[in-house]
Amino acid sequence: MNAIEPAGAMNAAQQETMLNTAVAKCWKRLMPFMFIFYFVAFIDRVNVGFAKDAMSIDLKMPTAAYALGAGIFFAGYAIAGVPANILLNRIGAKVWLSAMAIIWGLLSASTGFVTSPTQFVVLRFVLGVAEAGFYPGILLLASIFFPDETRASVIAIFVLGVPLSLTLGSPISGALLQLHGFMGQPGWFWMFLLEGVPAVILGLFGLYYLDDNPSLARFLTAEEKAALVKQLASEAQKTQARDIGAALVSLRVWHLAAIYGTIQIAVYGLIFFLPSQVAKLMGATLGFKVSLVAAIPWAVSAVGVYLIPRLADRYPTMRVQISVICMILSAIGIFISAFASPVLAIAALSVSAVGFLAVQPVFWTFPTRFLSGSALAAGIGFCTTIGAVCSFLAPIIRVQADQAFHSPHAGLMVMSLFSILSAVLIFLLRARVSEA
Repeated sequence: MNAIEPAGAMNAAQQETMLNTAVAKCWKRLMPFMFIFYFVAFIDRVNVGFAKDAMSIDLKMPTAAYALGAGIFFAGYAIAGVPANILLNRIGAKVWLSAMAIIWGLLSASTGFVTSPTQFVVLRFVLGVAEAGFYPGILLLASIFFPDETRASVIAIFVLGVPLSLTLGSPISGALLQLHGFMGQPGWFWMFLLEGVPAVILGLFGLYYLDDNPSLARFLTAEEKAALVKQLASEAQKTQARDIGAALVSLRVWHLAAIYGTIQIAVYGLIFFLPSQVAKLMGATLGFKVSLVAAIPWAVSAVGVYLIPRLADRYPTMRVQISVICMILSAIGIFISAFASPVLAIAALSVSAVGFLAVQPVFWTFPTRFLSGSALAAGIGFCTTIGAVCSFLAPIIRVQADQAFHSPHAGLMVMSLFSILSAVLIFLLRARVSEA
């Protein structure tokens, strides 16, 4: 008997029961793994910031070379984004995501062995290429296994890896740096090496643990597979673009990419400067105490990332409005943080972090309204590519704004304006969503 034949024999009540059971099993099977995967990935992406001072001294690396190495990650990410996701759609999540994790884990660990600024820059670029297929691949995996009505909540779980990695990753990286001198190696050697290994282990485990799609899921019964496949196929039939060419020329996809890009400018325009901003607020130098205070916005944002997408799933017709409110809150928080007292500024930064992180799981429900199949893979890849370019530009935009207006607050004002622009673009998406 074909695995999808039982769907025809099931009545509506049985279909719903089997669908709910299948989704619950997918949640238990995939969500913890996806979360840990992204948590490890984000630590490997941002841990270079903790090694900046020590590497600059040990490798005689100018600040410009360090900045190039830190930023060129996103250049590699942008170049490989679309083709990586198209390959994932063809090869399958099991092999592709697992292989990417193994490769980027080895590359991240290899950063501990660089001996010159040139090696550092080249390795960071290759690391960006290697990781390009991971985040959009996880998004694609969510669309493959979970129906629309649960997708924002699903994506929210692994996006929680961002605030938690920023909250917990800081002391972890700091502690590993204290291994300086162990076996004659600098602390940054041990940080890169030991934080790269978990990705390799997860990748090897993923080869056994993951399945490419619901019809091949070993943890579902034939009836559960049939119900889930039927629901996902029904949703895919409502989309208007199903091939790569249609996705890349779609105005909707370019609109989505513009939204995601402006969100990333707000995100990375704040992330890269938050520790120094908090240090100035406290009148202190960067250290353990400042890092604890700087972690507050990310800890608070984790609550928002968990709750707001669930609200969006409960009221799916309000997803656009919820997203607009998130970005308006982000803009207000960034603006207030520039002029407020230390306590109020930390509260404002927390509100901002809630806004621009919680909006992202909701945002990723929009592409599936227009795209399916290879078009969805290409569309997600294109959005993340534009996001990577904007992530690279974000710190440059902030610094240039400060210098152009001769004000330490100008960059924050510009970040606030980009959040407002994102809110406007999301609001304008409402008509496109209603047409889909």
